[in-house]
Amino acid sequence: MASRTVDLLITYRVIKLLVTPFNKQEAYKFGIIDEKGNVLRKYKTLKLSKEKKAYTLLHRFVFNIKRILGKVGLGGRLGSFGVALALLIKENKDVEKHKTLIESAVISYLKETNQYNEILNESREIIEINETPYMNCFGVDIYEVNGELVSEFDYAKYKV
Repeated sequence: MASRTVDLLITYRVIKLLVTPFNKQEAYKFGIIDEKGNVLRKYKTLKLSKEKKAYTLLHRFVFNIKRILGKVGLGGRLGSFGVALALLIKENKDVEKHKTLIESAVISYLKETNQYNEILNESREIIEINETPYMNCFGVDIYEVNGELVSEFDYAKYKV
């Protein structure tokens, strides 16, 4: 049971880092990364413990994922979170029973940090899709296209 709790906490931290824009990260405030997540100062050059705490291995991992998602067109935050959660559930079906808890924790965090309305209001042109979604995460339909999970926001890019 303890490992599941730890897994859930790590999942929450990863999703929380994914949802937070680069310019709202502590690493950005310390000048470690720029607004696009590019590294300005390598970890080995950091001197202060608060800088090292703001740029751990987990941060670097998630920042790399965020940059990659942005490059392949999954930069929209809500769609990215939905796909990230769906991938976690696809990889480990045990996470599915915690889906509602993860979603509510992330939404609570977004509301506490005044990001929730901003994310909901991101402008998107959503096409009508006549397929059954793989699942719905954060109110976003997630589809499986050619073995990949994509959000309803990015569905048209994959269906040619």
